[in-house]
Formats: sequence, structure tokens, C-alpha cells
Amino acid sequence: MTQLTWLVTGCSSGFGEKFILDILSRRDKAIATSRGPVSRIQKLKDVGASTYSLDITAPKTEVDAVMSLIIQENGGIDVLVNNAGYVENGIFEEVSCETILAQYETNVFGSIKATQALLPHFRQKRSGTVVFIGSMGGWYGVPSGVPYVSSKFALEGFHECLSASVAHLGIKSIIFEPGFFRTQVFHPDNTKYQPSDIGDYDALRAETTQFLQGIQGSQTGDPKKGIKVMIDVVKGEGVAAGKAMPERMPVGADALGAIRKKCEDTLAICKEWEEVITSTDFE
Repeated sequence: MTQLTWLVTGCSSGFGEKFILDILSRRDKAIATSRGPVSRIQKLKDVGASTYSLDITAPKTEVDAVMSLIIQENGGIDVLVNNAGYVENGIFEEVSCETILAQYETNVFGSIKATQALLPHFRQKRSGTVVFIGSMGGWYGVPSGVPYVSSKFALEGFHECLSASVAHLGIKSIIFEPGFFRTQVFHPDNTKYQPSDIGDYDALRAETTQFLQGIQGSQTGDPKKGIKVMIDVVKGEGVAAGKAMPERMPVGADALGAIRKKCEDTLAICKEWEEVITSTDFE
């Protein structure tokens, strides 16, 4: 298969780092980016990746400038992986709008800016693939995950709109929806939570804390296997050989179970309430 050039955001750890390593193992070209000094991802440069400092929360003009430089110095991009993100927890009544906005700046608006910066390049060459790293949390709400979960719901909508608007230009878009994978995403240093003193939520906060402490290091998903599947799907090889790339794809048994249940529950509502739902149309 033709060698592809991949640009991945958020490569200092977790999925981003593993994306780069798997891409390089396939002899594709990997461009790793990370917020802050490029020294944060020196180890990826040491194994063959091109590295750049890219803060996707910076003003759009700054993101555009870095992307233009990357294109010029690397001869073009074939695949953009919008991986950068973090987890902010919070109960609806307690979480501030400022906290939600900060979560969206990275998880949503950052991905939008990175994608918009590359779309002119993709349009010019009439090819390119945009990958969004969503979450099974983008399918259902949890009481204490308002900022993160809602950001992943939003990402689903942006992906669908993008996919519908660029397909005729030869540009593809896919959103992967991982379940719980054994990365450092739930490490105390990587998750944020700003509780208040509303006593009615004490039990819910305690439950959330217990869950976060218990899940880290015991997630069922193997990151290496998950990344392999995602790259196979984008490239149409390995487990995806001979299959068309889907618009979205759960990754992990827990994600499959949660998303399948949401679909089945929604279909059950449509069936039970069909006559009422359709009764609102003009005769």
C-alpha cells in the first residue's frame, strides 16, 4: 500500500503516543504534535517521527500557521488524527460554564481548528482522512461527567456534518468511540473535578471518586490492540481488509455493549410511541 503521512495531536502519552509507534511500524510517515515544548515528545522523534509543538487551544491563526509549516516541511498530509483531549468531571448543578468551555476548547474546538486548518489542503488534492477520537461517553450521559461527556456528544455532531459536506471532494471522516482503555487518562494528574459543597450530591461525588480510583489500571481495553484496529480501519488493511470504512465505530467490548443498548432502547421508544410521534403532522 502507498505510504501515508499521518498527523496526530496530543502525542505526549496514551493513545497519541501509541498511534505514532504503530504508524511507524507500518513504514508510514508519522508527525507527532503536542502542547508545550517539543521536548515532551522527544522520544517519538528518536524513533523516527517528525515532531512539532501545536497547541490546538491557541487562536485559529496560530493553529493555521503551524499546520501550514507542517505541510510545507513534510510534503503534505494524508490523515489527521484528532486525538488531543482530557477528562473533566462535574455534576450538572455544580459545574461552571467556564469549566465546560475549557473542556470544549480542547476536546471540541481544538479538533475543529485542526481540521479546518487542513481542509484546504485536502480539498486541493481531493483526498484525505479526518479521524476523530470520540468515546462511548458520546452516546450516553453519566451523572458526574457533564463536561467530558457532552463534549464527546458534540464531537459526534461535528463529525457527521463534516462527513456529509466533504464526501464529494474525496475526503473521508470517521469517529472512533473507545470504551475504557488502560491508558493514563484517568490518572489523578490527568482528570479534573471541581466539586461544590451541595450536600445533596455528596453520595454521588463519593461514588464518582471511588469509580475513578478503581478504574485506573484495571480498564479492560488494551491500547495497543485498539490502536491497531483503528489504523487498520483507516488504511483498509489487516482486520479491515476488503471492508468499506464506516462512518463511526465503537472500539472495545464495553463500548459495543453500551452503544448497542442505546440503539435498542431508542428503537423501542420509536416503536412504542410511533403513533403519537407521527400524529403531529398535518393531515
